[in-house]
Amino acid sequence: MSLTAQQWLAKIHALALPDKIKIMNVCGGHERSITMAGLRAILPTNIELIPGPGCPVCICPEEDIYAAIQLALQEEIILVAFGDMLRVPVNVSKNEARSLEEAKARGADIRPIASPLEALHIAQIVAPKKVIFFAAGFETTTAPVAALLEQGIPDNLFILLSARLTFPAVAMLLNSGQAAFHALIAPGHVATIMGADEWLFVANEYKMPVAIAGFTSESLLAAIYSVLRQFIENKAFLDNCYPQVVTAAGNVTAKQCLQNTMNVVTANWRGIGLIKNSGFELKITQQDARLHFTDYTREIRQRAGQMPSGCGCAQVVLGNIYPNQCKLYGTACKPRQPVGPCMVSDEGACRIWWASGIRTQMIS
Repeated sequence: MSLTAQQWLAKIHALALPDKIKIMNVCGGHERSITMAGLRAILPTNIELIPGPGCPVCICPEEDIYAAIQLALQEEIILVAFGDMLRVPVNVSKNEARSLEEAKARGADIRPIASPLEALHIAQIVAPKKVIFFAAGFETTTAPVAALLEQGIPDNLFILLSARLTFPAVAMLLNSGQAAFHALIAPGHVATIMGADEWLFVANEYKMPVAIAGFTSESLLAAIYSVLRQFIENKAFLDNCYPQVVTAAGNVTAKQCLQNTMNVVTANWRGIGLIKNSGFELKITQQDARLHFTDYTREIRQRAGQMPSGCGCAQVVLGNIYPNQCKLYGTACKPRQPVGPCMVSDEGACRIWWASGIRTQMIS
């Protein structure tokens, strides 16, 4: 019989905990569940839960968003993108459109979608007019894009791909020797696609406790209890606390679609820089918007590592600071007028903290 959240919490409080232990939760969905359920307030005070690089909107390269904006404004096309991407700001002068939302207000035909099938449907309706699907995201949204490509798409639909793999960012943090955490809660939805075994390296190579969690308080507390026990007993292993949907191998069909339609390449993460083998690139070149509209996707526009002046989003994504330790949080940067990408999406840590009622900066 499964334990309740209250029972898991009691088990955590009964542990002989160290003076301080920091646990990173990679997934933006986990951060939303943790914050909205108030788990930080009811856990022992010596446990720190640190949000990590699990928001695809937050790390989408600035140059890719800029390219999408320019394509929408200057070409006779329809641009479609997942809804959160429309509000992400880029670094431009005040007289330029700094987001897809602003470009839409200036007359560009930009349409928010929730599924790749919507992009296909729009392309079929407006053919032969060209449609560009700005496909940003992690494995969970990239797999459906791969499935769409696998089944075939019309000649007037092009893909501007800005997709990333999750685990290389964690590997980068661990390889740096400066990881600001002692244990890891791995993302449940990503593991559903890619398999639990993808996270074995955390325990095997770095001897760090790791558990995969779902999105309920029960699953998250079970995972927290697991990594605490591992840390206390000095026995690091991978624990799957989301067995309802996560298997060791993951979704074999989805992974095959990804392999058939995309290559894994070194890719840029906004505010972080290049991470080896962390991005996807289309194999199907005739549908690649980067090859058909090269004037807007040239590397000369690349602004690797740049966030707006004063913005702490990169440090939030890396787990080095909490959202309300950014000097712009709650002042210049708010959900209605975001300065940095972490205040845009409901998977961004800053937006999550603001929505939960944390409206002021942390006083040091």
